[in-house]
Amino acid sequence: MKFDLVTKDPLSKARAGTLTTDHGVIQTPIFMPVGTMGTVKGVHQRELKEDINPDIILGNTYHLYLRPQTEILEKAGGLHKFMNWDRPILTDSGGYQVYSLSANRKIKEEGVKFKSHIDGSYHFFSPESVMEIQRTIGADIIMAFDECTPYPCDYRYAKRSMHMTHRWLDRCITHLEKLPFKYGYSQAFFPIVQGSTYTDLRQQSAEYIANAGAVGNAIGGLSVGEPAEEMYAMTEVVTAILPEDKPRYLMGVGTPINILENIALGIDMFDCVMPTRNARNGMLFTANGTINIKNKKWEDDFSPVDEMGITYVDTQYTKAYLRHLFAANEYLGKQIATIHNLGFYMWLVREAREHIIAGDFYAWKEKMVKQMSQRL
Repeated sequence: MKFDLVTKDPLSKARAGTLTTDHGVIQTPIFMPVGTMGTVKGVHQRELKEDINPDIILGNTYHLYLRPQTEILEKAGGLHKFMNWDRPILTDSGGYQVYSLSANRKIKEEGVKFKSHIDGSYHFFSPESVMEIQRTIGADIIMAFDECTPYPCDYRYAKRSMHMTHRWLDRCITHLEKLPFKYGYSQAFFPIVQGSTYTDLRQQSAEYIANAGAVGNAIGGLSVGEPAEEMYAMTEVVTAILPEDKPRYLMGVGTPINILENIALGIDMFDCVMPTRNARNGMLFTANGTINIKNKKWEDDFSPVDEMGITYVDTQYTKAYLRHLFAANEYLGKQIATIHNLGFYMWLVREAREHIIAGDFYAWKEKMVKQMSQRL
């Protein structure tokens, strides 16, 4: 994998770059639609590629390990072939599930024992096994195994967890060196900065991760309930330390405004379930603000879903029709909203890139943040 920094915004830390993988080129900043189970919920691969058109999508190690299981993925020739996707894929390590399944797991130095949410069976993830699983899944970018701390988090716990994440990183690197690539292409490995919302811990962790010398770096443990201001503060601390010539991935973030503010702080890559999850609940993101399509005010509004939208659903359907689909609990409504939201997120990051290259990103970002704060 190769990262080329194209240009930087003069009034912020925003950057435009190009990330080259064996499955294609990723233009940054980029948003990665979440395809947890080898599918972006409610979207056919044809729609995903032709209408939403992301450079890269994300899969989940924990979920793919449980279903369809790594044996099936290996027989298929990896996740790309299994789901018929020929562009880059990133897999997270399962560390977030360790956090979110806190009632069903036990963390030790050796790794994590957890109970399957599917059938109650017990499983064990170690840094070594997670590297093996991700080799078998076959994503272009794979993540280190880490512990994502909750918010709020006691300082002592956050510090202890951070050091364990660093030890796990060393084990990941050591084991990964022993594992040959599968399926005829290479994989890039990203370690993850932790440290909760404590400045000194974030600094320590960022320095440790930077010294690991990986081809890219990630920031985890944010967007877990902390105020946005704390997220931005921690991101700023970390991006000041992580190498400028390598891509920076902020995991699990976030709203359109979160994305623009973090681009301004030097982040290149994002993922979040928000555009798809909120779509299924009738929330549409637009350049002019947020729409709750379930509201009665849209009942007789026959204007397009989004006249400025980039996908076919934005002009093919009306707000009144989309509201009707949600009122009738027709799944097509959720599909239309999902395609719209993902298309909007892709438009947002690509428009940000254009403004970074043009040198007027900061002014555009300030205008967009104000516009998108509105409830329509």
